[in-house]
Amino acid sequence: MSKKTISLLLTGIIFLTSCGKPAYDKEPQNKSFFAMDTYMSITAYGKNAETALNQAEKKVSELENLWSVTKENSEIYKINHNNGENVSVSPETAELIDFSLEISEITGGALDCSIYPVLTEWGFTTNDYKIPTDEKLSELLEYTDYRKIRFDGENVQIPENMQIDLGAVGKGYTGDIVTEILKENGIESALLDLGGNIQTVGTKPDGTEWKIGLRSPFNEGSFATLEISDCAVITSGGYERYFTGDDGETYWHILDPKTGKPAHSGLISVTVIGSEGRLCDAFSTSLFVMGIEKATELWKKRDDFEMVLVTEDGKIYLTQGIENKFSLNQIYGNLHTEVIYR
Repeated sequence: MSKKTISLLLTGIIFLTSCGKPAYDKEPQNKSFFAMDTYMSITAYGKNAETALNQAEKKVSELENLWSVTKENSEIYKINHNNGENVSVSPETAELIDFSLEISEITGGALDCSIYPVLTEWGFTTNDYKIPTDEKLSELLEYTDYRKIRFDGENVQIPENMQIDLGAVGKGYTGDIVTEILKENGIESALLDLGGNIQTVGTKPDGTEWKIGLRSPFNEGSFATLEISDCAVITSGGYERYFTGDDGETYWHILDPKTGKPAHSGLISVTVIGSEGRLCDAFSTSLFVMGIEKATELWKKRDDFEMVLVTEDGKIYLTQGIENKFSLNQIYGNLHTEVIYR
């Protein structure tokens, strides 16, 4: 699965302190583990927190075994290595594929789960980085087209030579599932950090909002703080995974499915805030590819997410729904900041 890992270090600073009286006398329970090729940490408050966290870790492991592109018993591996034949999938995988295809349609292909072989050719899945030739990219792009995926709700079929990876939405959907597990156990206050994908249940125990630091795309540390509750905050940035080629150019892992090359839309960081982790995960990648104008057009058509866009020339654009929840850190106070209104 793709890693937006360093990214939330992205939400680099997570403030857990509060000045009011805690809602629970009990200390918070924490569970940290490695899964989906990244480190995850969940903090929960409540009498059933330990049970909920154990259930959450077990579920994450189950989902990884379904969606891994490298584990031979996973459903994604079977889809990728079944010579174009149908593969029956579980409800969780069916839901994830259906959602991924839906976002591909909404974004005009800016998100395309079939770009995995192109990512591999660049070395972003193996860390064996190289710049592919135009001829090789053209060859691989012949099999990069989500519209060629056949899915009837239970069975998946992809053409030979195509491979899919649901990493661009998988961790976000995992956050949604874990959040439900926590809520089913009576947890009303929790913080999830799934490899940089931040998701919260309710507010902090004292009733105040969580304060999330957004990692600076220009250097170490955070450039701004968001106050949130009961939602997800997910960022994609060109600084997350990249390499410098022999030509001296920087190449990052967010690829434009139309060209097979790193997306240069004028954006260097996209943060999406919403109630669904899977939506935030998918849009943080696809809006990066689309650029500020198309991202703004999409936002104006919907009411289920907000966003913070940082351009390569150091300007910040945020949508009106988080205008009063967003604050620049002092050192970045001179950056141009503009609110996007409907």
